Amino acid sequence: MRAVIIDRDGVINHNRSDYVKQASEWQAIDGSLEAIARLSQAKFKVFIASNQAAIARGLFDHSDLHRIHRKMLHELEALGGGVDGFFFSPVMQGPCRKPNPGMLLDIASRTGAKLAETPFIGDSLKDLQAAERAGAMPMLVRTGNGLETLTKAEIPSNVKVFDDLAAAVAHILQE
Repeated sequence: MRAVIIDRDGVINHNRSDYVKQASEWQAIDGSLEAIARLSQAKFKVFIASNQAAIARGLFDHSDLHRIHRKMLHELEALGGGVDGFFFSPVMQGPCRKPNPGMLLDIASRTGAKLAETPFIGDSLKDLQAAERAGAMPMLVRTGNGLETLTKAEIPSNVKVFDDLAAAVAHILQE
C-alpha cells in the first residue's frame, strides 16, 4: 500500500491564529485539494494527522471538527479525490499529540501503512519531529508555519522542503 500522511492546518488549509473552529472558517490553500486528488487518483491512501488542541481548550467540539472535515471532503470529492482517514489529537498532552509519534504509529497500526515508505507532509517542527520519531519520511512545506520552521536548528537532516503541498505531491508522484 502506498500512503501519504498530511498535516491539515497550514498545509491543506490556511492557518488562523484563533484556530479554524467552524466550517465557514476553513479555506483551502490554492492547489492543495487538487494535489490530494492527484494522490487519490494515483491510488495512494491519504491520511490526515492533525493536533486539535482547540477542542481541549473548549473553543469547539468534535461535531464542529466533523463539519469542517465534511466541508473539506465535499470540496475534495468534487475534484475526484478523497481522504482515507482523519486522525487527530484533541488533548494538550499525550503520546498521540505531535511531536510525539503516537498518531503516526496509530495510522500504521490501523491501516498497515509502512511508515519507512510513507511521507508525512507538515508545516511545523512538531510535524517533522513526529515523522522522524515514527520512522516516516518528513517533508516540510513553506506554507502555514513552514517559513518560520525553516529557521529552527532542530529540523531533521533528512527533511525535504517544498513550496507547498502541490509541489510535495508532484515530487512524490515522480518518485
